[in-house]
Amino acid sequence: MLINPNTIHKQFDEFSSLLLQKRNSEGYWEGRLSSSALGVAVAITALHFYNAQGNSSEISAGLNWLQNNSNADGGYGDSPESISNVSTSLLCYSAVKVCNKPDQNNRLLHRIGDYLRTQNIDVNSEKLIQSILDFYKTDRTFSVPILTMCALCGVPGREAFYSIPQLPFELSLLPRTFYRMLNLSVVSYAIPALVAVGIAIFRFKKRKNPLMRMIRKASINRSLALLRRIQPKSGGYLEAIPLTAFVCLCLVESGYRDLDVVRDGVSFLKQSQRSDGSWPIDIDLSTWVTTLAVKSLRSNLDIVLNSMDIQQITNHLLAIQNKKEHPFNGTQPGGWGWTSHSGSVPDGDDTPGTILALIALNQGNPGLIIEPVFSGCNWLLQLQNNDGGFPTFSRGWGKLPFDQSCSDLTGHSIQALAKTGHVFGESFSKGQRIQIQKALIKAMIYLELQQHPTGYWLPLWFGNQYTADHFNQVYGTARVVSYLNETRHTPFGNEYQVILKLMIDRGCHFLVSVQNLDGSWGGDLNIKGSIEETSLTVTALIRNGYLNECAAGINWLSEKTKSEGLITSPIGLYFASLWYSEELYPLTAYLECLSATIDSIRPFQ
Repeated sequence: MLINPNTIHKQFDEFSSLLLQKRNSEGYWEGRLSSSALGVAVAITALHFYNAQGNSSEISAGLNWLQNNSNADGGYGDSPESISNVSTSLLCYSAVKVCNKPDQNNRLLHRIGDYLRTQNIDVNSEKLIQSILDFYKTDRTFSVPILTMCALCGVPGREAFYSIPQLPFELSLLPRTFYRMLNLSVVSYAIPALVAVGIAIFRFKKRKNPLMRMIRKASINRSLALLRRIQPKSGGYLEAIPLTAFVCLCLVESGYRDLDVVRDGVSFLKQSQRSDGSWPIDIDLSTWVTTLAVKSLRSNLDIVLNSMDIQQITNHLLAIQNKKEHPFNGTQPGGWGWTSHSGSVPDGDDTPGTILALIALNQGNPGLIIEPVFSGCNWLLQLQNNDGGFPTFSRGWGKLPFDQSCSDLTGHSIQALAKTGHVFGESFSKGQRIQIQKALIKAMIYLELQQHPTGYWLPLWFGNQYTADHFNQVYGTARVVSYLNETRHTPFGNEYQVILKLMIDRGCHFLVSVQNLDGSWGGDLNIKGSIEETSLTVTALIRNGYLNECAAGINWLSEKTKSEGLITSPIGLYFASLWYSEELYPLTAYLECLSATIDSIRPFQ
């Protein structure tokens, strides 16, 4: 099967034009996250507990959305495209029950209850508590907030608090430097939930140990002050609807309805409700999708974007770089978070993504960005863990998977550091060059150790709902291979060509081995293909040969987009097993695939 250059160029023109149309009035991309049944359930419950009568229109709109968006089996997934799961369905059941008006929505309540019974969940039995705890295991980030909301809604009843584990909210008062040494049962970015949910459990659960009760009681006011101190101007913790709603509903039911932190949180929830009555998981991923859009154009960037476009995007990215110690997790200046909104927190994927976007946008005038890029690289170097890998938010947290180093972020950071060295190497001091070189060596050793013998890498923030374990070896491998492809011919990569080539070759062999018969890729072999996974895999492979496999993938993509358009898949994995889709993921992934193909076939034209 051959790749037709004319077809590739025609598709690139079509979809790059569509990409430009997706920008906002300020010239960058905001994207659109899928609506979330879970977000709706927790938000309307918080609004109900805060002021049911005053928020009746928002609550009714949310209930109507739930009524119109249940799955055929009566349950709910995290997004409209997601298969039903117990956690989201249980929250929806609780929300409908507590927000229900007499003789309204009873049929919906029964449908959700019927689905839960098929999953061996009895909403009237305390056994559901252990079922949820068993599913999430030692990670209490999501299981305890779920059970707390259910108990507050009378599912199975408030006596359930005696069976819900206590979250040690008093530990949040210790200096941040101690957090990494504590065996906290929630991930680093869920401190607001640790505090608010922990206080609610304390209020409703009578502990036998009088000393612990005294310590926790004495910690409440200072913990509430901490919540206020780390609350962003928007009122939304991490700009996340479920997290903010959990905080609000727990504080209201614990007797703290009149706190400013609750007032501002409720205001955030009301302002973020969509016109159809729904809520997304997060406000947006504007930084992330903007950098994906820039990356998708590759060497064709100057053809698609004019100088004014480039300046607008550059100015926006420079304006949202974190300039001071971040109040949420105490990280130093220099990083970028996933959105321009105030609740964003610098992270180990958006920071390398923005560094690479700034370099790509300003190839003709790199001096404009040298200081912000250097600052971003220093932030990454401070983030790197002792194992050589890069985590998401905070160095040194290793108790739970979402705080540990991960392969996809590490590969992204390698590319950003190596690219910076390639472009600005002469501006580095000898000490800086040595520091970056050591960081790259440690990171590559980490990636080599993390690569499975069959060649794949697992990502952290992206999964596939159709694989048995919800892992997504294809996404992780395609991303890491693509990052390493861009690293091989930089000054910081030359000494490690053999290691890099071996890792890339093993990754490519794995990707080829799991291609579906129709030419597509899903999360693993024989998993339904998606535009996102197929596009990213072709991008990874096309630089390394495999033209027949890539041609089959491109043909599948062409037919898929012609017949169904740029349909999204719930590939994003957020918080703790919380799925979402993003409108711009298939578009940017497909454009990156087309750009990479154009770059690869150009020498032969």
